[in-house]
Amino acid sequence: MKQIIFFLTIVVITVSAIGQPKTKTYMYTVKPFKIDVQQTVLDDLQNRLRQTRWPDAPDNIGWKYGTDPVFLKSLVAYWQNGYDWRKQEAALNAIPQFTVEIDGTTIHFQHIKSKNPNARPLLLLHGWPDCFYRYHKVIPLLTGDYDLVVPSIPGFGFSSHVAMTDDGSAKIFATLMKDVLGYKNFLVAGGDVGSGIAKSIANLYPENVAAVHLTDVGYPNGSEDWSTMSKAEQEFGQIIQKWWFTEGAYSLLHATKPQTQAFGLNDSPVGLASWILEKFNTWRTPDGTIEDHFTKDELLTNVMIYWVSQTINSSMRTYAVGAFQQLASGQKVNTPTGVAIFPGDAPTPKEWAERKVNLKQFTVMEKGGHFAALELPELWAKEVDGFFKRNVVK
Repeated sequence: MKQIIFFLTIVVITVSAIGQPKTKTYMYTVKPFKIDVQQTVLDDLQNRLRQTRWPDAPDNIGWKYGTDPVFLKSLVAYWQNGYDWRKQEAALNAIPQFTVEIDGTTIHFQHIKSKNPNARPLLLLHGWPDCFYRYHKVIPLLTGDYDLVVPSIPGFGFSSHVAMTDDGSAKIFATLMKDVLGYKNFLVAGGDVGSGIAKSIANLYPENVAAVHLTDVGYPNGSEDWSTMSKAEQEFGQIIQKWWFTEGAYSLLHATKPQTQAFGLNDSPVGLASWILEKFNTWRTPDGTIEDHFTKDELLTNVMIYWVSQTINSSMRTYAVGAFQQLASGQKVNTPTGVAIFPGDAPTPKEWAERKVNLKQFTVMEKGGHFAALELPELWAKEVDGFFKRNVVK
């Protein structure tokens, strides 16, 4: 079938020193996209899984030292004998997907238009170690009232293997929404890396962003004047300090030496799964087991997107390129903002959220974790939809 290509031309008029207008033309080519992993890639994956060299582990260690070896071996057995990538690929391809080149970077995105003529555009931004798949289950819950745009952040999924700062990604996504898709005013929701990008978009393009919803607003980093912080904020700061010593090693590695672990993670599917799944376990709703909150298919599909796209290295480099920089994402957001704090995440107090954003809604959720849109899609979608309808959508 002949590929359909859409052309959007944006003309920018400037004035020269002698008063003569100049025109600069930007042409954006939006191409329909379909995930089609070569069979040789899947065959190679199975061969690597069969030849895994398993490390030793203390008996009954569980998740104490990281990924539970018993769980991982069980999951890998399913990966070899039960998991069907082609079925998952078809489900992903059932959602309209596209690519477009913006400033030399190829951006992959899902674009699901609502049948509602009054639908508002909503940009959904994922984080690490998930991907655009984070929002797979909320799409049918939101398309009644929103045109959804779900991109792969640069360096993730099927976008270019280029790591960008929050501000760099913000400029790309603002161009996608405004100039490529024609949405001059839009909403943004995000978590993790996506929260930082959402804050950058709101601060760099306040005239275009009507409201923002976040599941985290950033964390104390030691540069604060604690004398100006409430007791709840000071306690929160102490919790975050402890978190960095017990859980933050991955982030420091990503921010300083991402290339070192990339060789192993890009070469070993079991190593990649271990690196990613430990976070899905640690950051979930803190009860039951990981399989009480995510299916094996969901866990493996997220890992597979990293494996087939070979983006684990560029996704980790995102931490390094943005480390130790003053970015718009670090400034207070004046755009109306809703914040939902899930028990699987850090216990952010309301005072800290008010310090970081123009807080219009603050909800401490009863359940859910870092990947709430995937873990509890109905709960997450209801919270986000309710915020936007109370504050923006009429």
